[in-house]
Amino acid sequence: MNKPVLIIMAAGMGSRYGKLKQLDPVDEHGHMIIDYSIYDAHLAGFETVVFVIKQQMQAVFKQKIGDRIAEIMNVQYVYQQLSDVPDGFSVPKGREKPWGTAHAVMSARHVVDSPFAVINADDYYGQSAIKAIYDFLVSEKEDNAHAMVGYKIENALTEHGYVSRGICETDEDMSLVTINERTHIERHEDGAVYIEDGVATIIPAGTFASLNLWGFSLSMMDEIEREFAIFLKNEVGSKETASEFYLPFVPGKLVEENRASVKVLETDEKWYGVTYKPDMNIVKQALNSMRENGKYPDVLWEDKH
Repeated sequence: MNKPVLIIMAAGMGSRYGKLKQLDPVDEHGHMIIDYSIYDAHLAGFETVVFVIKQQMQAVFKQKIGDRIAEIMNVQYVYQQLSDVPDGFSVPKGREKPWGTAHAVMSARHVVDSPFAVINADDYYGQSAIKAIYDFLVSEKEDNAHAMVGYKIENALTEHGYVSRGICETDEDMSLVTINERTHIERHEDGAVYIEDGVATIIPAGTFASLNLWGFSLSMMDEIEREFAIFLKNEVGSKETASEFYLPFVPGKLVEENRASVKVLETDEKWYGVTYKPDMNIVKQALNSMRENGKYPDVLWEDKH
């Protein structure tokens, strides 16, 4: 079996944040959140990283991130393109919004030939979480066995607005039973709530949430491609311009149809991200504290060449 690779979804432009947040430094040495994730991945054992980006981003992305990381890991680039649809389908007139996170992963299907992990470019996941996914990928031999890291919902929220999370139900063996994408989750005084059709529903503390830290066998690429065709056929009408093909939908459907298993790897790590501009100071403070406590060196890559 080929060694697992890391896919980083970096095509989003951060509409709520206001600009290309993936390239904003989070410390005095110019590191970005993505640097810390790649550092953790390299520490865990990953040797290859695949960046999913927009084609127009490549020059600046290579300059700011890729060329530097290429000195430590094998680096590949793929483009998430709206026109990347199966034969027999076309992009609806007026559609400008990207197809979503599952489509972003599908964009890497021509360069990935091994089990793979998936993360977002603008989320901090924590060392133990990324190590757990790597260890799963190198030990699991079944083609239809996958994993995700489950964060406690109270550790996966911002203080400054709403977020989208896959809310999970597990069985006694910590296998995924269902996952529902909730696109508007807020922190309230009673805890986390999701809002749908104007109705607020409490999410109990300790509920597992997906932050798109997944570990998949290679078979998942075929499943995503197959489900994307079904999505286009069933969900996207001639006037549709906004529906998204979310990554959790595919493993969730496979589990419901008893065609795959997803192990939920519990973590006590706390998520940090920059969904909104005020989040940046919280991220900076948290990472500074981790460096002061010796979790990270001041300059991440100086001893990795």
